Amino acid sequence: MRHFLTLRDYTKEEILEIIDLALAIKKEQKAKRPHPYLAGQTLAMIFEKSSTRTRVSFESGMFQLGGHALFLSNRDIHLGRGEPVKDTARVISSMTDMVMIRTFEHSMLEEFSLYSSVPVINGLSDSYHPVQLIADYMTMVECGRHENPIVAYVGDGNNMTHSWLMLASKLGFDLRVATPEGYACDPLIVEDALNFAKQSGAKISFTNDPKIAVAGATVVTTDTWISMGQEEEKAKRLHDFKGYIVDEDLMALADPYAIFLHCLPAYRGVEVSEAVLEGDQSVIFLEAENRLHGQKGLMVWLDKHR
Repeated sequence: MRHFLTLRDYTKEEILEIIDLALAIKKEQKAKRPHPYLAGQTLAMIFEKSSTRTRVSFESGMFQLGGHALFLSNRDIHLGRGEPVKDTARVISSMTDMVMIRTFEHSMLEEFSLYSSVPVINGLSDSYHPVQLIADYMTMVECGRHENPIVAYVGDGNNMTHSWLMLASKLGFDLRVATPEGYACDPLIVEDALNFAKQSGAKISFTNDPKIAVAGATVVTTDTWISMGQEEEKAKRLHDFKGYIVDEDLMALADPYAIFLHCLPAYRGVEVSEAVLEGDQSVIFLEAENRLHGQKGLMVWLDKHR
């Protein structure tokens, strides 16, 4: 049995296998062909952090696969309100076929998976957001930007950056990360990624200058500077990230055929300009839709590898 907590746990071949499966299932969905690969199965969705895309994509996806998704917020269950994680894990996994958790602390996911008898999926944690990267790379494939890509990430050294580090280091492509001073990635995750990069041939670099990162890039991506739980830091972060907005001037430095990605929600005029977000190079809504198809491919893959 396999869990999906971080791309660190997956080989290049396994990641590409999931992508290929997701693309095939997407074709079936678009052709309106029934594909009940998970008929009669139940996905438990535990939300400690709210989300638009994560809930809609997993719930819709499980329905389209012939199964049922059960929404459980932290107000609905005893998790975190007196019951140990290991007890909740053993109970929920005994009644369902798969569990998706969107939480704050990655350590909670790790503990839950230790005691779960079914596959556990990371719907987002403070360290990683791997399901988003499945959708992102799937979008790169559909846009023809997956062959020897140069990806520029501009913004906070957060869970999205960490996930890009893992994807690049496993698949072997070029990744340039631009973060302000004081907002660098977790050094242990960086060390991990650089070790994997030695095996895959990935070129990973870090800078405090967004222009250096974006110059000639074929994919430009960013994320919100103020994630859930960081609201008190808003004024400081807006000051510290000055000059990191992905606007028309910055995109002009990228490859003319570069695409722009953003995991959403996006704050227009903050980390990205309205013109870039709505421009011809932006594929953010294809990317958002691919959360549905990518996660369907992932769930089917996990079911096959029990």
